[in-house]
Amino acid sequence: MSAVGTEKTVREGSLEKRTAILAAARELFVHQGVDRVSMDAIAARAAVSKRTVYDYFGDKRRLFLAILADVSQSMTDTVRRALDEHLPEDARITTVPQLEHSLTELAIDLGTSIVGSADYAAGFALVAQERLRTPTTRDDIATGAVEEVFAERLAHFADAGLLDTDNSRLAADHFFALTVLLAYDRQPVPANPDPEGVRQTMVDGVHAFIRAYAVR
Repeated sequence: MSAVGTEKTVREGSLEKRTAILAAARELFVHQGVDRVSMDAIAARAAVSKRTVYDYFGDKRRLFLAILADVSQSMTDTVRRALDEHLPEDARITTVPQLEHSLTELAIDLGTSIVGSADYAAGFALVAQERLRTPTTRDDIATGAVEEVFAERLAHFADAGLLDTDNSRLAADHFFALTVLLAYDRQPVPANPDPEGVRQTMVDGVHAFIRAYAVR
């Protein structure tokens, strides 16, 4: 996908129209490929004028990046909400079994919210398509912020003597690899996951994480 050339002024417009355009573009891009989708088709699917699509997003490149940014923000909000609910900063967790229980609840929540989301599946599919088309692309769904927050929570439990790690960011990577990412890999149709299969992957993944990182 070519880089943006001349800068064009875009307007924020109404949230309803912006959401409709993003949803329409996301669905068409996933099923037809970004290059094959016209702005006319996006406008028709979103029930807005082509002029409105251009006014809101400028061009197709910016629309594609806006989809990734929208998924990134939604995922960040989802993970922060799950962390605050299941692993808050003031959580009274003093034993490894308590920590495993809280991490399992967190992972199951993320499995339901992320792996079970058609919108996230579409976002990841778009990234995969772009990497196949342009292997050197850096376009991606941004997850660094939530990974850093989660790493800080793990560092807290390392300081409390429950986890054995001096690299909490690596530990966070391992956690997500054993849970969310593995659950995605095991779904033949990511947009239509098996809830029980996802749940079991999360339970097994957290148990493996605890076996690897818990202080003995």
